[in-house]
Amino acid sequence: MRPDPQPRPARVVAVIQARTGSSRLPGKVLLPLAGRPVLGWVVRAAQAAPGVDDVVVATSTAPGDDAVAELAAGLGVTVVRGSELDVLQRFVAARDASGADAVVRLTADCPLLDPALIGSVVGAWRAEPTLDYVATTLVRTLPRGLDVELVSSAALDTADAAARDHHRVHVTSALYATPGEYRTLGLVVAPDAHDLRVTLDTAEDAALLDAVATTLGDRPPAWRDLVALLRSRPDLVALNAAVRQKALEEA
Repeated sequence: MRPDPQPRPARVVAVIQARTGSSRLPGKVLLPLAGRPVLGWVVRAAQAAPGVDDVVVATSTAPGDDAVAELAAGLGVTVVRGSELDVLQRFVAARDASGADAVVRLTADCPLLDPALIGSVVGAWRAEPTLDYVATTLVRTLPRGLDVELVSSAALDTADAAARDHHRVHVTSALYATPGEYRTLGLVVAPDAHDLRVTLDTAEDAALLDAVATTLGDRPPAWRDLVALLRSRPDLVALNAAVRQKALEEA
């Protein structure tokens, strides 16, 4: 009698949502940062993350996003294109194209992502694959811009069937909108640094990111090094301290 075949290892794919149609800073994902496009920073971090099997860039079919697709292809990653506003649909398409058992949601306006942090989220899910959702954002203790979310393939289908309106823009928000409905796990760090902001949404954000990249160099920074720099440089933090984060419903 032949032994039963070994189960296929779970496949985890990082999906980076990217488009040029930002209302506050159009084309932001293509801007240069220390000589590398912002999207290139995110792709590099995803590729370096432990436990990630593949990377997909999910952009829209809008003509303005042709440049995003061309850049992503030039970086050697798969490109999936779909609705500009129904981002959840793009993630489902990326999951289908890559055969993922779980997808890591990354956004292309977060160039300072720490590969080790991505790997911690993936590792937590691999250790307990019955979880629907693992994230650094359920309880925010990291700077905004280091967001890492993982959703299982089954939970992604459930969200796709149920999500309406702004939940389709934010992809995962339907999974934590009703506490207790899904099996979730939040990763937190200490000391708390959720008051810091290193995402790219305005010209003020770009000024801070340029200053950080100039100081730390063209490399994915460890989150602890990034926080330590910002705590030691209140002049940098002041650059984008007045920027207001949009609410979920403002998508």
